[in-house]
Amino acid sequence: MNKPLLLSMAAIMVVGTNLNAQSVYERIQAMELQMKQMQQELERLKTQNSKTSDNDAEKNIALNDKEEESDEEESDEDEFDVIEAFEDIEEEISDIHKATSGNHLKFGVDYRFAVENLNYKMADGSKAKNNALMTNRLWINMDWAATHQLSFHGQLAYNKAFGTRSGWGNNNAGFETFDWITNENAYDDTLRVKNAYFLYKNSTFLGTNVPWTFSVGRRPSTNGHIINLRDDDHAASPQGHSINVEFDGLSSMFKLSNLTGIDGMYVKFCAGRGGTNAAPKFFSTTATGTVVPNAPYATHKGDLSNIDLVGLIFRAYSDGQYTFDTQFYYANNLIDADINSNNVMTGMKTVGAMYSGTASFMVNGIGDGINDFLDDTIFFTSGAMSKTDPHKDKSMLGAPVGESKTGYSYWVGTQFPSLVSEDGRWGVEYNHGTKYWRSMTYAEDTNIGSKVAARGDAYEVYFTEYLVEDILSMQIRYTYIDYDYTGSNGFFGDTTGTPMKISELTGAHAATNVDKAQDIRFYLRYRY
Repeated sequence: MNKPLLLSMAAIMVVGTNLNAQSVYERIQAMELQMKQMQQELERLKTQNSKTSDNDAEKNIALNDKEEESDEEESDEDEFDVIEAFEDIEEEISDIHKATSGNHLKFGVDYRFAVENLNYKMADGSKAKNNALMTNRLWINMDWAATHQLSFHGQLAYNKAFGTRSGWGNNNAGFETFDWITNENAYDDTLRVKNAYFLYKNSTFLGTNVPWTFSVGRRPSTNGHIINLRDDDHAASPQGHSINVEFDGLSSMFKLSNLTGIDGMYVKFCAGRGGTNAAPKFFSTTATGTVVPNAPYATHKGDLSNIDLVGLIFRAYSDGQYTFDTQFYYANNLIDADINSNNVMTGMKTVGAMYSGTASFMVNGIGDGINDFLDDTIFFTSGAMSKTDPHKDKSMLGAPVGESKTGYSYWVGTQFPSLVSEDGRWGVEYNHGTKYWRSMTYAEDTNIGSKVAARGDAYEVYFTEYLVEDILSMQIRYTYIDYDYTGSNGFFGDTTGTPMKISELTGAHAATNVDKAQDIRFYLRYRY
């Protein structure tokens, strides 16, 4: 047998059958497993061939000694070539494994070009618009599974407008580089870290049949459940109805299906820090430029208190068609802009805490085999509430000092197969928020402002189509928001979060607050 040909065929068999493995580590492990299986098969064939040769020798005793000797030598040579070939392949796989295990990242690219037509009607009837806001968004994904249990995941990102804004006069950017939203705003071409965390997973917890995970780092906390549908992304952990911000923290998930017998049940605990009180490395400066010495990174008395968040995500049921999710979180020391009587911002101030709860129900496939269209249609509904817990001497969301307020929001939508292609997806959504509704969805991918944060009504329709397999796609999306109250995209105090009825605004308030907003967006997206 020709040895190079055997090597080529074996390599194709071993490598080609494992291209769908989730990581390089898993592909190599699968290659080694198949290598062992092929060796076992070879040994079996070798033994069978040996027995056959003995039987043939007895039946053909009349053959001359020279011909028999020649056949045996040829058979031995072929068997030696096969064994040697597979040993060479095994050695090469082992070398590859040693050279790559834990030492290299798998990279992926996600680039999106978008052009948007933005239109606003202010409360006084005046108009504001941008006919063609063009943006580049780049995500560089990094993943590596060092073992079956331990992996790293990272994402670098930038999001910028074509060219650059002058920053002149009143165009100075305020909070566009704020930590919660630094990669979701079209600001500059600085490449920043969006995600960076390790993930540990195990099939048992303290000897029980409970699979679990633990992760810490810069969390993937944007584009969570439900909001991911229109964004054509895999869902991150949080419920996008109430949480959609970048976040540093940790999480641990426990799958409970084995214990309860309920499909898909799990509980996930999350905690993190959204603001850190720490002095600068060398010295501080006051608003007037006075230098103040300090202890590096010590708690700073003149700074804001730490902002911490704890949360629980509980999936009560999921069988692949029906899913019921809940989420609860508590965040303390939330902030607002500190603006004096001359309308000059002097900094930020701490105002209090907030509770939030969300529950959603999703149907992935309507009915049971009614028709192909309904089988591939998604329907969802979600409800959420927020409740403020102000410090005793502070106002939250414009309420009287120390008084708590509760807000509500509901959201319904559907996504169904494209009517013009096999792989495209179309969707329609509606959501409504009450006077004191407050979400933490500042990083939502909507340039006119978070639609699910709206104190009023929001309508959306989108069409996503694939142009080249799942690599190049396009989307046309229309978003319309009709505000009932101001402050939908503000912070948590009485300065930017106070709800004032749009129809009752006058003077400067009417000229500077948006009544209605719409965004027509077209994008081309490359992912590989």
